[in-house]
Amino acid sequence: MSVRTTVTLDDDVVERVRRESRSRGASFRDTLNDLLRTALSIENRPRRRTLRIKPAHMGYRPGLNYDDVESLLEYGEGEQHR
Repeated sequence: MSVRTTVTLDDDVVERVRRESRSRGASFRDTLNDLLRTALSIENRPRRRTLRIKPAHMGYRPGLNYDDVESLLEYGEGEQHR
């Protein structure tokens, strides 16, 4: 069953649907219906779980000055860190 209705589309949307229908070789109506079905099916997809990171204290290394970025880079990457 199909329902005929009037919808006002913005010019940029009309142009994008026209380009898509030309690339598919399909009618404007069929392309618009496919695009709407795709957009409406997004809400049925399962939502991703939120990534949760638990911080862990790694301790301090004796002899390192954590306020001096240059010395930390030298320690981690060597003297030729640049």
